[in-house]
Amino acid sequence: MCYNGAMNTIRIGLNAHLLSLSQSYRGAGISWYIVNLLKNLGRMSPPGFDYTAFLADRAFAGQADGLSLQFSRLPTQRPVVRIFWEQFIQPLALRRAGIDLLHALAFVAPAASPCPYVVTVYDLSFIRYPEAFRPFNRWYLRYFTGRTVQRARAVIAISESTRQDVINFLGVPPERVHTIYCGSDAAFQPLPLAQIDAFKAAQNLPADFVLFLGTLEPRKNIEGLIRAYALWRKQQPSAPPLIIAGGQGWYYQHIFNLVKELNLTDTIRFPGYVPQESLPLWYNAASLFVYPSHFEGFGLPVLEAMACGTPVITSTAASLPEVAGNAARLIDPGDAPDLAAAMAQVYNQPELRQHMTAAGLARAAQFSWQATAQNTVAIYQKVTANETP
Repeated sequence: MCYNGAMNTIRIGLNAHLLSLSQSYRGAGISWYIVNLLKNLGRMSPPGFDYTAFLADRAFAGQADGLSLQFSRLPTQRPVVRIFWEQFIQPLALRRAGIDLLHALAFVAPAASPCPYVVTVYDLSFIRYPEAFRPFNRWYLRYFTGRTVQRARAVIAISESTRQDVINFLGVPPERVHTIYCGSDAAFQPLPLAQIDAFKAAQNLPADFVLFLGTLEPRKNIEGLIRAYALWRKQQPSAPPLIIAGGQGWYYQHIFNLVKELNLTDTIRFPGYVPQESLPLWYNAASLFVYPSHFEGFGLPVLEAMACGTPVITSTAASLPEVAGNAARLIDPGDAPDLAAAMAQVYNQPELRQHMTAAGLARAAQFSWQATAQNTVAIYQKVTANETP
Protein backbone atom coordinates (compact mmCIF):
# COMPACT_ATOMS: atom_id res chain seq x y z
CA MET A 1 0.00 0.00 0.00
CA CYS A 2 1.29 3.43 -0.91
CA TYR A 3 0.78 6.17 1.68
CA ASN A 4 0.29 9.59 0.11
CA GLY A 5 0.54 13.18 1.23
CA ALA A 6 1.58 13.94 4.78
CA MET A 7 3.53 11.34 6.74
CA ASN A 8 1.28 8.51 7.98
CA THR A 9 -1.82 9.94 6.22
CA ILE A 10 -3.93 7.22 4.64
CA ARG A 11 -6.31 8.23 1.89
CA ILE A 12 -9.59 6.32 1.96
CA GLY A 13 -11.82 6.34 -1.11
CA LEU A 14 -15.55 5.73 -0.72
CA ASN A 15 -17.70 4.66 -3.67
CA ALA A 16 -20.99 6.35 -2.77
CA HIS A 17 -22.70 6.30 -6.16
CA LEU A 18 -25.72 4.49 -4.71
CA LEU A 19 -26.31 7.48 -2.42
CA SER A 20 -29.54 9.13 -3.50
CA LEU A 21 -31.58 11.86 -1.86
CA SER A 22 -34.36 11.45 -4.43
CA GLN A 23 -37.99 11.11 -3.41
CA SER A 24 -38.18 7.47 -4.50
CA TYR A 25 -37.27 3.98 -3.32
CA ARG A 26 -33.65 4.75 -4.35
CA GLY A 27 -33.44 7.07 -1.33
CA ALA A 28 -34.11 4.24 1.14
CA GLY A 29 -32.17 1.23 2.40
CA ILE A 30 -28.60 1.20 1.11
CA SER A 31 -28.65 4.92 0.36
CA TRP A 32 -29.64 5.73 3.96
CA TYR A 33 -26.76 3.59 5.25
CA ILE A 34 -24.29 5.41 2.97
CA VAL A 35 -25.63 8.84 3.94
CA ASN A 36 -25.27 8.17 7.65
CA LEU A 37 -21.86 6.53 7.35
CA LEU A 38 -20.48 9.49 5.39
CA LYS A 39 -21.95 11.96 7.88
CA ASN A 40 -20.20 10.23 10.78
CA LEU A 41 -16.90 8.94 9.37
CA GLY A 42 -15.08 12.25 9.51
CA ARG A 43 -16.35 12.97 13.02
CA MET A 44 -15.42 9.57 14.44
CA SER A 45 -12.00 9.09 12.82
CA PRO A 46 -8.66 9.58 14.58
CA PRO A 47 -5.94 11.69 12.91
CA GLY A 48 -4.24 10.07 9.96
CA PHE A 49 -7.20 9.30 7.71
CA ASP A 50 -8.19 11.42 4.74
CA TYR A 51 -11.52 10.64 3.05
CA THR A 52 -12.70 11.16 -0.52
CA ALA A 53 -16.24 10.16 -1.44
CA PHE A 54 -17.13 9.55 -5.09
CA LEU A 55 -20.81 10.20 -5.84
CA ALA A 56 -23.26 11.80 -8.24
CA ASP A 57 -26.06 13.31 -6.13
CA ARG A 58 -25.04 16.95 -5.68
CA ALA A 59 -27.81 17.48 -3.14
CA PHE A 60 -25.47 15.84 -0.62
CA ALA A 61 -22.94 18.69 -0.88
CA GLY A 62 -22.19 20.25 2.50
CA GLN A 63 -23.80 17.45 4.54
CA ALA A 64 -20.64 15.65 5.71
CA ASP A 65 -17.75 17.16 7.67
CA GLY A 66 -14.22 15.90 7.15
CA LEU A 67 -14.79 14.43 3.68
CA SER A 68 -13.80 15.58 0.22
CA LEU A 69 -16.56 15.02 -2.32
CA GLN A 70 -15.90 14.24 -5.98
CA PHE A 71 -19.05 14.43 -8.09
CA SER A 72 -19.42 12.58 -11.35
CA ARG A 73 -21.16 14.20 -14.30
CA LEU A 74 -22.40 10.81 -15.47
CA PRO A 75 -26.03 9.89 -14.64
CA THR A 76 -25.05 6.99 -12.39
CA GLN A 77 -28.57 6.72 -11.00
CA ARG A 78 -29.05 4.56 -14.07
CA PRO A 79 -27.71 1.07 -13.22
CA VAL A 80 -25.91 0.51 -16.52
CA VAL A 81 -24.14 3.87 -16.24
CA ARG A 82 -23.20 3.18 -12.61
CA ILE A 83 -21.75 -0.20 -13.55
CA PHE A 84 -19.71 1.48 -16.31
CA TRP A 85 -18.42 4.05 -13.82
CA GLU A 86 -17.58 1.39 -11.21
CA GLN A 87 -15.63 -0.84 -13.56
CA PHE A 88 -13.95 1.62 -15.95
CA ILE A 89 -13.98 5.18 -14.58
CA GLN A 90 -13.46 4.40 -10.89
CA PRO A 91 -9.94 2.91 -11.26
CA LEU A 92 -8.82 6.10 -12.99
CA ALA A 93 -10.46 8.27 -10.34
CA LEU A 94 -8.77 6.30 -7.56
CA ARG A 95 -5.36 6.78 -9.17
CA ARG A 96 -5.90 10.51 -9.71
CA ALA A 97 -6.95 10.99 -6.09
CA GLY A 98 -4.03 8.92 -4.77
CA ILE A 99 -6.35 6.58 -2.86
CA ASP A 100 -4.62 4.04 -0.63
CA LEU A 101 -7.69 2.01 0.38
CA LEU A 102 -11.08 1.83 -1.32
CA HIS A 103 -14.27 1.15 0.58
CA ALA A 104 -16.79 -0.22 -1.93
CA LEU A 105 -19.97 0.76 -0.12
CA ALA A 106 -22.29 -1.60 -1.99
CA PHE A 107 -21.27 -5.12 -3.00
CA VAL A 108 -18.90 -4.47 -5.91
CA ALA A 109 -15.36 -3.14 -6.36
CA PRO A 110 -13.70 -2.62 -9.77
CA ALA A 111 -12.15 -5.76 -11.20
CA ALA A 112 -9.01 -3.74 -11.97
CA SER A 113 -8.75 -1.79 -8.72
CA PRO A 114 -5.40 0.03 -8.39
CA CYS A 115 -5.50 -0.26 -4.58
CA PRO A 116 -6.65 -2.70 -1.89
CA TYR A 117 -10.27 -2.48 -0.83
CA VAL A 118 -12.89 -3.43 1.74
CA VAL A 119 -16.52 -3.96 0.75
CA THR A 120 -19.89 -3.70 2.48
CA VAL A 121 -22.39 -6.48 1.74
CA TYR A 122 -25.96 -5.81 2.86
CA ASP A 123 -27.56 -9.15 2.06
CA LEU A 124 -27.43 -11.98 -0.45
CA SER A 125 -31.05 -11.74 -1.52
CA PHE A 126 -29.93 -12.12 -5.14
CA ILE A 127 -28.83 -15.65 -4.19
CA ARG A 128 -31.52 -16.52 -1.65
CA TYR A 129 -34.42 -14.97 -3.59
CA PRO A 130 -33.25 -14.85 -7.23
CA GLU A 131 -36.82 -14.76 -8.54
CA ALA A 132 -37.22 -11.26 -7.05
CA PHE A 133 -34.52 -9.82 -9.34
CA ARG A 134 -34.39 -8.99 -13.00
CA PRO A 135 -32.03 -11.40 -14.78
CA PHE A 136 -29.22 -8.94 -15.54
CA ASN A 137 -29.25 -7.44 -12.02
CA ARG A 138 -29.15 -10.92 -10.54
CA TRP A 139 -26.22 -12.01 -12.73
CA TYR A 140 -24.22 -8.84 -12.15
CA LEU A 141 -24.61 -8.90 -8.37
CA ARG A 142 -23.86 -12.61 -8.07
CA TYR A 143 -20.81 -12.62 -10.33
CA PHE A 144 -19.17 -9.36 -9.29
CA THR A 145 -20.01 -9.62 -5.59
CA GLY A 146 -18.43 -13.07 -5.59
CA ARG A 147 -15.26 -11.72 -7.25
CA THR A 148 -15.16 -8.70 -4.97
CA VAL A 149 -15.45 -10.50 -1.63
CA GLN A 150 -12.81 -13.06 -2.61
CA ARG A 151 -10.27 -10.31 -3.23
CA ALA A 152 -11.31 -7.90 -0.48
CA ARG A 153 -8.98 -7.33 2.47
CA ALA A 154 -12.11 -7.27 4.65
CA VAL A 155 -15.85 -7.73 4.14
CA ILE A 156 -18.30 -5.73 6.25
CA ALA A 157 -21.69 -7.38 6.77
CA ILE A 158 -24.52 -5.36 8.32
CA SER A 159 -25.78 -8.31 10.39
CA GLU A 160 -24.56 -11.66 11.64
CA SER A 161 -27.12 -13.28 9.34
CA THR A 162 -25.49 -11.63 6.32
CA ARG A 163 -22.03 -12.51 7.64
CA GLN A 164 -22.92 -16.18 7.78
CA ASP A 165 -24.36 -16.02 4.26
CA VAL A 166 -21.15 -14.46 2.92
CA ILE A 167 -19.13 -17.21 4.56
CA ASN A 168 -21.40 -20.06 3.51
CA PHE A 169 -22.51 -19.00 0.03
CA LEU A 170 -19.45 -17.10 -1.17
CA GLY A 171 -16.74 -19.07 0.62
CA VAL A 172 -15.01 -16.15 2.34
CA PRO A 173 -12.87 -17.14 5.37
CA PRO A 174 -14.69 -16.18 8.60
CA GLU A 175 -11.80 -14.06 9.88
CA ARG A 176 -12.20 -11.69 6.93
CA VAL A 177 -15.94 -11.05 7.41
CA HIS A 178 -16.97 -8.58 10.11
CA THR A 179 -20.43 -7.73 11.43
CA ILE A 180 -21.07 -4.00 11.84
CA TYR A 181 -24.67 -3.10 12.58
CA CYS A 182 -26.58 -0.14 11.22
CA GLY A 183 -27.71 2.63 13.54
CA SER A 184 -30.69 4.76 14.42
CA ASP A 185 -30.57 8.50 13.84
CA ALA A 186 -31.41 10.83 16.75
CA ALA A 187 -34.43 12.07 14.79
CA PHE A 188 -36.14 8.76 15.51
CA GLN A 189 -37.59 9.32 18.99
CA PRO A 190 -40.99 9.71 20.66
CA LEU A 191 -42.50 13.05 19.62
CA PRO A 192 -44.90 15.34 21.48
CA LEU A 193 -48.57 14.36 21.20
CA ALA A 194 -49.53 17.77 19.82
CA GLN A 195 -47.03 17.38 16.97
CA ILE A 196 -48.35 13.91 16.16
CA ASP A 197 -51.97 15.10 16.19
CA ALA A 198 -51.09 17.97 13.85
CA PHE A 199 -49.38 15.54 11.48
CA LYS A 200 -52.38 13.21 11.48
CA ALA A 201 -54.66 16.12 10.67
CA ALA A 202 -52.41 17.33 7.84
CA GLN A 203 -52.21 13.82 6.35
CA ASN A 204 -55.88 13.05 6.98
CA LEU A 205 -54.89 10.02 9.03
CA PRO A 206 -57.23 8.12 11.37
CA ALA A 207 -56.70 8.17 15.12
CA ASP A 208 -55.45 4.56 15.02
CA PHE A 209 -53.83 2.68 12.17
CA VAL A 210 -51.39 -0.14 11.47
CA LEU A 211 -48.30 0.86 9.48
CA PHE A 212 -45.99 -0.95 7.10
CA LEU A 213 -43.14 1.11 5.68
CA GLY A 214 -40.71 -0.18 3.05
CA THR A 215 -40.10 -0.53 -0.65
CA LEU A 216 -42.91 -2.34 -2.47
CA GLU A 217 -41.13 -5.48 -3.66
CA PRO A 218 -41.73 -9.23 -3.31
CA ARG A 219 -39.40 -10.10 -0.43
CA LYS A 220 -41.09 -7.57 1.87
CA ASN A 221 -44.03 -10.00 2.06
CA ILE A 222 -46.61 -7.26 1.60
CA GLU A 223 -49.04 -9.70 0.01
CA GLY A 224 -48.74 -11.89 3.11
CA LEU A 225 -49.46 -8.84 5.28
CA ILE A 226 -52.55 -7.99 3.23
CA ARG A 227 -53.88 -11.55 3.51
CA ALA A 228 -53.28 -11.53 7.28
CA TYR A 229 -54.98 -8.16 7.59
CA ALA A 230 -57.97 -9.50 5.66
CA LEU A 231 -58.25 -12.37 8.18
CA TRP A 232 -58.09 -9.92 11.07
CA ARG A 233 -60.78 -7.69 9.55
CA LYS A 234 -62.98 -10.75 9.05
CA GLN A 235 -62.65 -11.66 12.73
CA GLN A 236 -62.73 -8.07 13.97
CA PRO A 237 -64.50 -5.68 11.56
CA SER A 238 -63.56 -2.74 13.79
CA ALA A 239 -59.82 -3.36 13.22
CA PRO A 240 -58.00 -0.13 12.32
CA PRO A 241 -56.99 0.77 8.76
CA LEU A 242 -53.72 -0.50 7.30
CA ILE A 243 -51.33 1.97 5.71
CA ILE A 244 -48.68 0.55 3.38
CA ALA A 245 -46.12 3.30 2.78
CA GLY A 246 -43.09 3.17 0.52
CA GLY A 247 -41.84 3.70 -2.99
CA GLN A 248 -42.63 1.28 -5.78
CA GLY A 249 -39.70 -1.07 -6.33
CA TRP A 250 -40.42 -3.97 -8.68
CA TYR A 251 -43.11 -6.61 -9.25
CA TYR A 252 -45.45 -4.50 -7.11
CA GLN A 253 -48.63 -4.60 -9.23
CA HIS A 254 -49.67 -7.88 -7.57
CA ILE A 255 -50.02 -5.95 -4.31
CA PHE A 256 -52.63 -3.55 -5.68
CA ASN A 257 -54.43 -6.38 -7.46
CA LEU A 258 -54.70 -8.34 -4.21
CA VAL A 259 -56.21 -5.40 -2.34
CA LYS A 260 -58.93 -5.16 -5.00
CA GLU A 261 -59.46 -8.92 -5.00
CA LEU A 262 -60.01 -8.95 -1.23
CA ASN A 263 -62.27 -5.85 -1.32
CA LEU A 264 -59.96 -3.89 0.96
CA THR A 265 -59.64 -0.70 -1.08
CA ASP A 266 -61.55 1.26 1.61
CA THR A 267 -59.35 0.13 4.49
CA ILE A 268 -55.84 -0.10 2.99
CA ARG A 269 -54.11 3.11 1.95
CA PHE A 270 -50.93 3.60 -0.12
CA PRO A 271 -49.40 7.05 0.50
CA GLY A 272 -46.33 6.26 -1.66
CA TYR A 273 -42.74 7.14 -0.91
CA VAL A 274 -42.18 8.80 2.48
CA PRO A 275 -39.35 11.37 2.65
CA GLN A 276 -36.72 10.66 5.28
CA GLU A 277 -37.58 13.79 7.25
CA SER A 278 -41.19 12.58 7.64
CA LEU A 279 -40.39 9.05 8.78
CA PRO A 280 -40.32 9.79 12.55
CA LEU A 281 -43.80 11.34 12.30
CA TRP A 282 -45.23 8.31 10.49
CA TYR A 283 -43.76 5.90 13.04
CA ASN A 284 -45.00 8.00 15.95
CA ALA A 285 -48.47 8.33 14.48
CA ALA A 286 -48.96 4.57 14.06
CA SER A 287 -50.57 2.43 16.75
CA LEU A 288 -48.62 -0.59 15.55
CA PHE A 289 -45.78 -1.17 13.07
CA VAL A 290 -45.77 -4.45 11.13
CA TYR A 291 -42.79 -5.64 9.07
CA PRO A 292 -43.25 -9.31 8.09
CA SER A 293 -40.42 -9.47 5.56
CA HIS A 294 -39.23 -12.78 4.12
CA PHE A 295 -35.62 -11.61 4.08
CA GLU A 296 -33.60 -8.60 5.29
CA GLY A 297 -29.92 -7.80 5.55
CA PHE A 298 -30.71 -5.71 8.61
CA GLY A 299 -34.21 -4.22 8.78
CA LEU A 300 -33.82 -0.51 9.49
CA PRO A 301 -37.57 0.20 9.69
CA VAL A 302 -37.86 -2.17 12.66
CA LEU A 303 -35.12 -0.30 14.52
CA GLU A 304 -36.49 3.12 13.61
CA ALA A 305 -40.03 2.23 14.68
CA MET A 306 -38.79 0.93 18.05
CA ALA A 307 -36.74 4.11 18.53
CA CYS A 308 -39.97 6.09 18.06
CA GLY A 309 -41.73 4.06 20.74
CA THR A 310 -44.05 2.20 18.37
CA PRO A 311 -44.84 -1.46 19.13
CA VAL A 312 -43.39 -3.72 16.43
CA ILE A 313 -44.38 -7.03 14.90
CA THR A 314 -41.75 -8.50 12.60
CA SER A 315 -40.68 -11.87 11.29
CA THR A 316 -38.33 -14.63 12.37
CA ALA A 317 -36.51 -14.43 9.03
CA ALA A 318 -32.81 -13.70 8.51
CA SER A 319 -31.48 -10.70 10.47
CA LEU A 320 -34.76 -9.41 11.90
CA PRO A 321 -34.51 -11.25 15.25
CA GLU A 322 -31.02 -9.74 15.66
CA VAL A 323 -32.45 -6.26 15.38
CA ALA A 324 -35.65 -6.81 17.33
CA GLY A 325 -34.16 -8.81 20.18
CA ASN A 326 -36.89 -9.47 22.77
CA ALA A 327 -38.55 -6.12 22.15
CA ALA A 328 -40.85 -7.10 19.27
CA ARG A 329 -43.39 -9.81 18.56
CA LEU A 330 -41.86 -12.29 16.08
CA ILE A 331 -43.99 -14.28 13.62
CA ASP A 332 -43.39 -16.79 10.84
CA PRO A 333 -43.61 -14.68 7.66
CA GLY A 334 -45.35 -17.51 5.82
CA ASP A 335 -48.10 -17.93 8.42
CA ALA A 336 -50.86 -15.40 7.69
CA PRO A 337 -53.16 -16.62 10.52
CA ASP A 338 -50.31 -16.21 13.03
CA LEU A 339 -49.68 -12.66 11.81
CA ALA A 340 -53.38 -11.86 11.98
CA ALA A 341 -53.54 -13.15 15.56
CA ALA A 342 -50.43 -11.18 16.54
CA MET A 343 -51.83 -7.92 15.14
CA ALA A 344 -55.12 -8.46 16.95
CA GLN A 345 -53.42 -9.34 20.24
CA VAL A 346 -51.02 -6.39 20.29
CA TYR A 347 -53.59 -3.86 19.10
CA ASN A 348 -56.30 -4.99 21.54
CA GLN A 349 -54.06 -5.02 24.63
CA PRO A 350 -52.93 -1.49 25.65
CA GLU A 351 -50.79 -2.82 28.51
CA LEU A 352 -48.93 -5.10 26.11
CA ARG A 353 -48.33 -2.16 23.76
CA GLN A 354 -46.94 -0.10 26.65
CA HIS A 355 -44.55 -2.91 27.57
CA MET A 356 -43.42 -3.28 23.95
CA THR A 357 -42.88 0.47 23.69
CA ALA A 358 -40.55 0.50 26.70
CA ALA A 359 -38.70 -2.59 25.50
CA GLY A 360 -38.34 -1.18 22.00
CA LEU A 361 -36.89 2.11 23.21
CA ALA A 362 -34.32 0.25 25.30
CA ARG A 363 -33.41 -2.02 22.40
CA ALA A 364 -33.05 0.80 19.87
CA ALA A 365 -30.72 2.68 22.22
CA GLN A 366 -28.14 -0.07 21.65
CA PHE A 367 -27.65 0.96 18.00
CA SER A 368 -26.13 4.20 16.67
CA TRP A 369 -24.59 5.46 13.44
CA GLN A 370 -21.67 6.78 15.49
CA ALA A 371 -20.90 3.20 16.53
CA THR A 372 -21.26 2.09 12.91
CA ALA A 373 -18.68 4.66 11.83
CA GLN A 374 -16.31 3.87 14.72
CA ASN A 375 -16.38 0.15 13.96
CA THR A 376 -15.85 0.83 10.26
CA VAL A 377 -12.79 2.97 11.01
CA ALA A 378 -11.48 0.09 13.13
CA ILE A 379 -11.61 -2.09 10.00
CA TYR A 380 -9.64 0.52 8.05
CA GLN A 381 -7.05 0.59 10.83
CA LYS A 382 -6.80 -3.19 10.94
CA VAL A 383 -6.41 -3.50 7.16
CA THR A 384 -3.87 -0.71 6.77
CA ALA A 385 -1.86 -1.82 9.81
CA ASN A 386 -1.18 -5.08 7.97
CA GLU A 387 0.22 -3.26 4.93
CA THR A 388 3.80 -2.16 4.41
CA PRO A 389 4.10 1.60 3.75
